[in-house]
Order: sequence, then C-alpha cells, then structure tokens
Amino acid sequence: MEAGLRWTLITAIAPIAWGTNYYVTREFLPAGHALYGGALRAVPAGLLLLAVRRQLPKRDWWWKALVLGVLNVGAFFALIYLAAQLLPTSIASVVMALSPVALMLMAWALASERPRLLPLGGAVLGIVGVGLMMLSGQTTVNPAGLLASVAALALSSLGYVLAKRWGGGVDLIASTSWQLLAGGLVLLPVAVAVEGAPPALDAKNLLGFGYVVVVATALAFVAWFTGLRHLPAGTVGLVGLLNPVTGVLLGAGLAGESLTLRQIGGLALVLGGLLLSQISASRGLPPLRRREKLAPPGRWQGQDAGPAEAAPQAP
Repeated sequence: MEAGLRWTLITAIAPIAWGTNYYVTREFLPAGHALYGGALRAVPAGLLLLAVRRQLPKRDWWWKALVLGVLNVGAFFALIYLAAQLLPTSIASVVMALSPVALMLMAWALASERPRLLPLGGAVLGIVGVGLMMLSGQTTVNPAGLLASVAALALSSLGYVLAKRWGGGVDLIASTSWQLLAGGLVLLPVAVAVEGAPPALDAKNLLGFGYVVVVATALAFVAWFTGLRHLPAGTVGLVGLLNPVTGVLLGAGLAGESLTLRQIGGLALVLGGLLLSQISASRGLPPLRRREKLAPPGRWQGQDAGPAEAAPQAP
C-alpha cells in the first residue's frame, strides 16, 4: 500500500473512534459527569499503554509530557465540556472543523511546514461540508461557549504540533501514555471541584467505559499521534473531520435519525476534501524548511519516521 495512504488510513482510526463516542456516551455512560468521564477515560488508557511499553519519561520528557497532557487531554477535555454546556453541538462542531487550517498555521509557525494548495482547498471543502451537516440556521451563540470552543481548538492544535515536533526518537506508545496520564491526573481535581463525588457505575457503564478507554482513547490517540508523526499536520486535521461524519452516520444508522439531502451533500464535501489532501500526499511532499532555532538538524528528516519511531497503530 502506498505510504501516504497507509498512514492516512491509520490516522482515520482516531476520528472514527472519537465519532462513536457520541453514541456510546449517550447510551452507556452516566449523564452529568463529563469531567469525571474525561479523567476516567484518560488515566486508565494511559496506564494500559504504559503497561504495553513500560517506559517512564527521561530528562526533559517529564515536563514535555505534562505540557502535552494539559494541552491535548486535560485542558482540551475541560474546554470541550464547557463548550458542550454552552453551545449547540452544531456550532461547536463547526468551530472544531477549523482544525485543519489551525493545524496548518500552527505547523507553519512552529515547524516550518508550509501549507500546500490542495490541502488548503480540501480544508475549505471540509469546513463547508461540516457546516452543511451540522448547521440548521436556527442557533443561538453563547460568547463564553464560543470562546471555550475556540480555546479548545487553539490549545489542542498547539499541543498536536508540539507533539509532532518533540516526538522524534521517543517511543510513540510510551509518549502517548505519558500524555494521557498527565492530562487525566490534571483533570481529576477539576472534576472533584466541579462535579463533586464520582458517579456510581453499573455493569452497563463499565462496559461503555471499557470501550471508551481501550478503543476511543488508547487506540485512538496512538493512531492520531502516529499520523502526526508521519503526515503533514494539515492532512491529519482534515482526516479529523471524519469525527463529525461518523457521529452523523451513527445517528442515522443506530439512533434512527434520518439524513437530509443537505447532510448528504455535506458528507460528500468532507470526503472530497479528504480526497484532495490524499492526492497532495500521493504526489510527495517537498523537504521541510528548517529554522535552526526551532528545529535542530536531525530533528526533521522528512515525513516518515524510522522503524524505531513507528508504533503499532491505533485510534
């Protein structure tokens, strides 16, 4: 299989798994405990991956893991929870659909990854497609919720690009476990302060959390960071648009919701955007321009990591 397509398919595991989270959370997890849900999702997933690799951070990776854990897990989960409380799902989804552009700009600023025309066109198609799928035209925007959603987008984009930049030479599964543990442990006291006592869990809840921990967190985050290690950040962001696509399709297939012609058109645009990105990747990427003060020689040697950096792919 052509390398770019292989890494794209591996990366796609993450947003598809995250898209299933909407249904699993609604049907299997206790309501009203989103912060505990984030902590109970991240910490066991981090411990699971740590058991697989059994590696602790060395030297500067102690503080790097904390920074990435806060950006990609702790702060992100908390802000998404706040946005979900204050914004309609449609508005929050459209804001997060800006992630391909945000990742391209962040990667350009921090990693000298210059945006390419086809991925930018694909990002525009994807944003329009998500808007068609999610927006009804009858929504009220809460400024605080909008700010939380934009902050979640900005912080996670920064965290993903830093993970891409710092990840060379570090085992991917191990570094993912450190981020999940750090983010989950930071989120836990916030959950205690905001939500009080943890929820009581029955067999159905435990089954749901089992899926969320193993598939939608451990596997998904490994797959996502694998994509960031091997693909341009903008391409990874475009693949992330499969998240709302999965949510819409699951709603139609499992929850009995009907797809409108507008939603079908939106789905087609998102897939068209992904196709443009894949065409760009299949043509090969130019060498990354280095900024010595940001990316020392040897840190960036092209998009594909060596065998020691690759990991069994997930999310």
